Amino acid sequence: MTREMPNWRSLLYVPASAEKFVAKAHERGADVVILDLEDGVAPDAKDGARAGLAAAVRSVRRNGADVVVRINRPLRMAAQDIAAAVAAGADGLICTKMMGADHVRLLSELTAESEADSGRAIGSVRFIVLIEDAAALAHAQAIASADPRVVALGVGGEDLATDLGAVPTPDALDLPKRMGVVAARAAGVLPLGFIGTVAGLQDLDGYRAMLRRSKAIGFACASCVHPSQVAIINEEYGARPEDVDHARRLVAAFEAALAEGKGAVAFEGNMIDKPIVDRARRLIAQAR
Repeated sequence: MTREMPNWRSLLYVPASAEKFVAKAHERGADVVILDLEDGVAPDAKDGARAGLAAAVRSVRRNGADVVVRINRPLRMAAQDIAAAVAAGADGLICTKMMGADHVRLLSELTAESEADSGRAIGSVRFIVLIEDAAALAHAQAIASADPRVVALGVGGEDLATDLGAVPTPDALDLPKRMGVVAARAAGVLPLGFIGTVAGLQDLDGYRAMLRRSKAIGFACASCVHPSQVAIINEEYGARPEDVDHARRLVAAFEAALAEGKGAVAFEGNMIDKPIVDRARRLIAQAR
């Protein structure tokens, strides 16, 4: 198996047990719909939500979104969730409360068995891994690098803050969230999330500002729980047309300089060199 990174911006959580939300999820414009079997589903509703995954997966992907299922942490429940999600045709799993690299590999083994049982290609189901306590944060890069299924890593603010005995404020989460970005980028996977708290739904301008700051720090994609947040994530974590045009001009100027034997060149009032060009090429690739 080899890693192929998805081009995700927004990931919308939908409780798998909430039929009215599942029915409209495909209309929300998210790159990924997350069918939640964990915190969004009451304990006595989990069996029913799991049994309804096949229909839910078909419903939420109608407009082309990828579909991932957030699974529960207890291993017995995780095994049931994985089997149901793979059989239902989910594109990936959100693996919660990761403990370390061996935990990732164990879940990958269970997933491979379910892929074989369902006649799916081994390795076709991708992982988003969540770090939600201090012990796991110390092993973030090993977790992100543990298996080729892993395509994104996030640090769960609420659970981590609880484990730290902290309040989930931007100040408390700044360092651990940045550690997650570094670990993800070092492993070659997507950093999922943002630095800050989820602004109230009436303060969408504040939410936008928080996302813009987070993208500048290095985050690639973000999850949300309300449809009103999807478009803002897509705009802030996506490639703006004016930025793409600038990047194309920049790359063209640099390539012309290389053809003349130069390693750096003045471009629109600034000096550019290879790291700047690499960022521009990444932006162009994202736009595609």
